[in-house]
Amino acid sequence: MNSRKQILRGSQFSINVRRIVVQTLWHACMYILGLLWLIPMVWVVWTAFRPKDAALGFHWTWEWTWDNFITVWHGAPFGHYYLNTLILTGGVLSVQLFSLTLAAYAFARVRFAGRDVVFMLFLVQIMVPPDVLIFSNYHVLKELGLLDTKLGVMLPYFASSFGIFLLRQAFKQLPYELEEAARVEGCSRLGLLWRIYVPLSRPVYLSFAVVSFSYHWNNFLWPLIVTNSVENRPLTVGLALFAKSTESGGQWTEVCAATLLVVAPIFIGFLIFQRQFISSFMHSGIKG
Repeated sequence: MNSRKQILRGSQFSINVRRIVVQTLWHACMYILGLLWLIPMVWVVWTAFRPKDAALGFHWTWEWTWDNFITVWHGAPFGHYYLNTLILTGGVLSVQLFSLTLAAYAFARVRFAGRDVVFMLFLVQIMVPPDVLIFSNYHVLKELGLLDTKLGVMLPYFASSFGIFLLRQAFKQLPYELEEAARVEGCSRLGLLWRIYVPLSRPVYLSFAVVSFSYHWNNFLWPLIVTNSVENRPLTVGLALFAKSTESGGQWTEVCAATLLVVAPIFIGFLIFQRQFISSFMHSGIKG
């Protein structure tokens, strides 16, 4: 018996040691990846607040300045870019939330012929990269006369197959008895959506809103192709044009200051609402 207990203790000890080693290696890899992501951000912040003659030096001094941000703000119409980006991201997100709510409810609760086939076709769109459709979307916008318009930038993103899939899974997890009880009380389908499905799926909506807003805030290639005027360009395109323009003059301090102006709203928003974001993603993942 003693020998058997010793063997069991030895095996348990080896399992614990192996688990500790694996966890240590995993945490070390995560810290290394986090450091690799953090180094460029630290360099951008460091350079944005430095004078031009000390931009590429890493020696510590108390010489900090806001002149780079003032120069950038007056050197390019970033006010227009901010307004355009807010309109584009907010407009796309609003239409997406409306369209994916109706589509997700139809795929989750409404019975019609070919429902599963149509849903599979929606899922196929997730595997198609958006860049593949640039030429065809551009041709459609040209025929409709929507080039260099905010509607033209937003139109290809009004429907989201990923959002439909995410919300459909959330709707299917809700008890069907709630809908039956509401129908007995005379509630319509729109009333069901507004009073039952939407409130109970709020974490999923928040999760999708975070993903959609950050994606369209950082979207670059499609707005670059379809916009030609300051009135319709978002921040990403404005930043690229500013970095190549004579206003920046190849000054890394001004380019980094402009970059910080673009990424700061998303970064600050995440720092403020990170608990809500993380809890919503965990809640939607458990329910889905």
